Amino acid sequence: MSEERIVEGAAEFEAAASPATRAWTNGLQAALVAVVVLWVLDIPRLLLNVSFYTEQMLTVCLGLTLALAFIADTSRPRHWSDWAAMALSLLICAYIAVRYEPLTTEIALLPREGVIGSAILVALVLEACRRTSGMGFVSILIVMAIYIFISPHFSGQFQTRPVSPQRLLVYVGLDTNGMIGNILEVAVLIVIPFTILGQVLARTGGAAFFADLAMAAVGRYRGGSAKIAVGGSALFGMISGSAVSNVLAVGIVTIPTMIKAGFTPTRSAAIEAVGSTGGQLMPPVMGASAFIMAEFLQVSYGAVCIAAIIPAFLYYACLFIHVDLEAAKQGIGAADDTEPITVRDVMLAGWHFLLPIAFLVAALMMPEVFRLTPEKAAIVSTGLLIVLALWRGYRGAAVTFPEMLRAIIDTGRVSLDIILIGAAAGIMVGILGISGLSFSMTAQLLALSGDNVYLLLLLIAVFAFILGIGLPTVSVYILTATLLAPALIKLGVTPMAAHMFVMYNGMLSMITPPVAFAAYAAANIARTSGWTTGWVACLVGWSTFVLPFLFVLTPSLLMDGSAAAIVYNLARVLLGIFIGSAAMVGFAITHLSMQSRMIYGALALMVLLPPAVFGAAYWINVIGIAASVALLALDHVRSRQIAEGTRAG
Repeated sequence: MSEERIVEGAAEFEAAASPATRAWTNGLQAALVAVVVLWVLDIPRLLLNVSFYTEQMLTVCLGLTLALAFIADTSRPRHWSDWAAMALSLLICAYIAVRYEPLTTEIALLPREGVIGSAILVALVLEACRRTSGMGFVSILIVMAIYIFISPHFSGQFQTRPVSPQRLLVYVGLDTNGMIGNILEVAVLIVIPFTILGQVLARTGGAAFFADLAMAAVGRYRGGSAKIAVGGSALFGMISGSAVSNVLAVGIVTIPTMIKAGFTPTRSAAIEAVGSTGGQLMPPVMGASAFIMAEFLQVSYGAVCIAAIIPAFLYYACLFIHVDLEAAKQGIGAADDTEPITVRDVMLAGWHFLLPIAFLVAALMMPEVFRLTPEKAAIVSTGLLIVLALWRGYRGAAVTFPEMLRAIIDTGRVSLDIILIGAAAGIMVGILGISGLSFSMTAQLLALSGDNVYLLLLLIAVFAFILGIGLPTVSVYILTATLLAPALIKLGVTPMAAHMFVMYNGMLSMITPPVAFAAYAAANIARTSGWTTGWVACLVGWSTFVLPFLFVLTPSLLMDGSAAAIVYNLARVLLGIFIGSAAMVGFAITHLSMQSRMIYGALALMVLLPPAVFGAAYWINVIGIAASVALLALDHVRSRQIAEGTRAG
């Protein structure tokens, strides 16, 4: 579930780290995972009859994460200051955890130890976040903190409540509305259990199983190698919920296969990057943003999953259509597989992967039946997967218990980024809450857009796109959900649609240069330019820029409406996606001239236009659909004539 950077694999880390670094890192990772698992299973209360505040547990986990962040990065040499920061992280968080109750009781009095402890903790979080995710989010937090000290002197909508530095530090450091709050709780208690599941699934052959399943299902068709990448990434993404993890697990197989089949290295990497990025949208697990969304909206995670089904389907349908048309244009045939397999063969070899996944889906969708929280469902599913994997490996590959243990322990390092971003996001939420900045931002956006929902959507999309250039998905989502989504809701957009809109736009960071974590990971495998791959990925994944507008303005695409409306709009958007992809690629049923591509593009806009935009939009849809069907029929006739002429010649 962590997709914020390319994390070294276990083998690479072991080879690059010193013995001391390996020992401390492994110990800290094991402690972090153990604390979370024991807490999720409620072991302290059940076995020892001991209870703690959730915030105490979060503080301990934050201390372990900070310590890891200062010593686990092997890309830079270790200095004495790193070890000092590690020790300070453990000490200050241990102190706060032990003294949590008296500190929070006296929080209104601004105790000196609370101010000093909060200041140290905030500084450590910002530095650790800078090291793991760059200066983007940290810079925004610093600018916001400076702004709230000068904004009380402004007038009108730009004015915020005055806040003293001591009050700000204590609030963001110790209050449950600050750093040790709901977002960090989701990052720790949700992300780590699901990351454990993804790690174990990848280490037991799950990624190979999904790739083989995609190979058996679509490998024999044109562009089969790219369709395998799309299908494998979608299937593995259902569980991993991580763009980069998806690329590294599936792309290592699919990217070389695509290149061998005839796709260029850049396009191969771009296809895999877009396919893997969609894992953040694929129920049942999706990405960390979806769990945070459920927390923001105060709805069940199942409700978020149900709303995400059609957008995720349309996302992958667009990608599938794109690679199919690109393969037809380039004359790329089936995947070159010297060992053809059938779906039946794959299912017989890997059916045991489906049992824990089915259990997880059922537990997430029907919490009232299974009475399991999402995190506990993930732990139970992981346990079931481990038992089944130890009993039977995939396609003869045996799995040992030490390998399982290694996969579980490595979760600590893999989850670093998302936990630190969760803590930093808590600082941001605290700044917004104590100053009233979020309310003034909503008022400013409404004034800037003139209370026009279409202009507001465009403004928010541009803002999210700019943020996506420098920030990971979760950071962008939290920023936009806190600052921008309330303005959309004020203008009548449903809360679910507003938050889905900002989450989709935030997801662009995975493929948008210069950061483009997924694109760079895929380019590294393809040995091509990450910068170029990112821009090609933006073209391949063009639907990501369009779909958010469609489902905000057409609620039935989020399962909010009658069955007839859902079916009609799904079919309409699918047709529009096909026509738009044909214009993008330059091929539909046959090659398209530039003039034909422009016609296809215009028709795609007519078909995709949300019916609720204005009164005549419905009839524009009807005309666009009729014209598109007629044009496809004409192109079909033309392609038949060309084929017959070629045979006659």
